[in-house]
Amino acid sequence: MTAHIKRLVQQLDGEADESYDARAELIWIGSDAIPVIVDGLPSLGGFGQLTAIEVFEEVGAPHCGPALIRLLDSDDPTVREWAAMALANLEIDDSIEPLRRAYRAYRACLERQTPPDWTEPSGIRWALTELGARTPVVPPLTARLRASAADDAPGWPSAHFAEIINDLADHAQVILCSQFWRVDSGRTYGISGTGLEWELDWASPWEHLVEESRTWSLLEASEAPAGDTIFVAPTWIDRTDLYPKR
Repeated sequence: MTAHIKRLVQQLDGEADESYDARAELIWIGSDAIPVIVDGLPSLGGFGQLTAIEVFEEVGAPHCGPALIRLLDSDDPTVREWAAMALANLEIDDSIEPLRRAYRAYRACLERQTPPDWTEPSGIRWALTELGARTPVVPPLTARLRASAADDAPGWPSAHFAEIINDLADHAQVILCSQFWRVDSGRTYGISGTGLEWELDWASPWEHLVEESRTWSLLEASEAPAGDTIFVAPTWIDRTDLYPKR
């Protein structure tokens, strides 16, 4: 069986159909496959490692934590991002310090001109939040407006979008982007926003970033889809996210 699992692990790096079939069989084998996958990770390319991460999550294998932590040092930013998010999804508390180190390396991301709204830093922030190691700043009005929505609402009622923007900016938060959702007959659908895109100069003072993101976000709010069934989920960061404490 071990030899068969080893072949499946190598097939994770194969063509799409071959990789998908190997992934499905490894998930079916379950926890018995995990040690072999962990041993084979260093020999896999980025695609294979990403697929292996999917297997870890589907199997629900917390004992793969050390392997995922090692992937935080991968040369592939997508592998680093997926590893961070898998550590959170698998609730691996021992990963908090490695994730913090990875996020502190985020200063190097800025030097490489990797903006904080790109997927890797966003994924690490999400993982730290899920593991209880990061607490987003949620101003009172924003918290109150969220509480007034249904428990399962995918964000805030779109009618309050401009209020939320101003509340966040008034509390020195930088809004990175916003996602819109429609709730219809108990089902949630992602919908297109305004298509408005903006880029901030991350070398600017924090106060300038706050006001620039406010201006762009209010413009987006003026053109955003609206209605009783439309919800908006903004993503924002605090100054400490850009300049993490050591």
